[in-house]
Amino acid sequence: MFSLPLTLLAAATSVLAHGYVQEIKFGSPAATFSGYLPNSDPYYSPPIPRIVRKIPGNGPVTDLSLTDVQCNGYTDGDAPGSTPASLVATVAAGSSVSFNWTTWPDSHVGPLITYMAKAPSDITKWSPGTSAVWFKVAEQGLVNGKWAASELLLANKGIYTFTIPASLKAGQYLIRHEIIALHAAYTYPGAQVYPMCAQVSVTGSGSGLPTTGLVAFPGAYTASTPGIVYDAYRGNTTYPIPGVSCAFVHLGSPDFLLNSSRRFGKDDGSRMLQYGG
Repeated sequence: MFSLPLTLLAAATSVLAHGYVQEIKFGSPAATFSGYLPNSDPYYSPPIPRIVRKIPGNGPVTDLSLTDVQCNGYTDGDAPGSTPASLVATVAAGSSVSFNWTTWPDSHVGPLITYMAKAPSDITKWSPGTSAVWFKVAEQGLVNGKWAASELLLANKGIYTFTIPASLKAGQYLIRHEIIALHAAYTYPGAQVYPMCAQVSVTGSGSGLPTTGLVAFPGAYTASTPGIVYDAYRGNTTYPIPGVSCAFVHLGSPDFLLNSSRRFGKDDGSRMLQYGG
């Protein structure tokens, strides 16, 4: 039986500001998993099994050179990077994944970006380290004058949904989902990264697995990456979403795995595929 001291529970409920993913739903009908709850999970004995790797709190990572930017961490508190979780969620390729964020501050505007990385073995014992293993599967930035975070996210009651690529090769993966808040990004450091990682086992008969355009965390973002230093209050109509292009695009069923010569166009936050790149 899981137990939590009442005094610690009372203290935990008083913590405010920022945000994190509190729940994830896979497919339809949905299989629902709790996120890692940093205000209460550390105090349970025994620990509650989670699919989401431990995060130190609801605050951001601003130093993009730290391993903390991978799955959230706290190097200054001797908890860098990400520690593997004990559970793995099973999800079919082509299924939806919905991230339910805690109440997000409307001032914290910016993009939502999702990456995946295939584990070479048991994901409950694997960490990517600084290897370039991550490929981007979804992104949303400034869409028709509205920010993915916070306007579109809040309009959808804090829920952001993407689709596991239908042609993705079966195996165990980390899903890395993040908001990059830009309210202080007019200089570096300033952009606030709120990452999290969930452990999944993807099923299906697909064979798609990117071998180019892979990035590392840290490494994918630096002070010179377009979209990291950005004045969100200048009335801009476009925003360069940080990082590489998405590895897959949906062109019916199954989806299409891009090669390194393809590029995205149409800078409205949706990055539609442009042929002949």
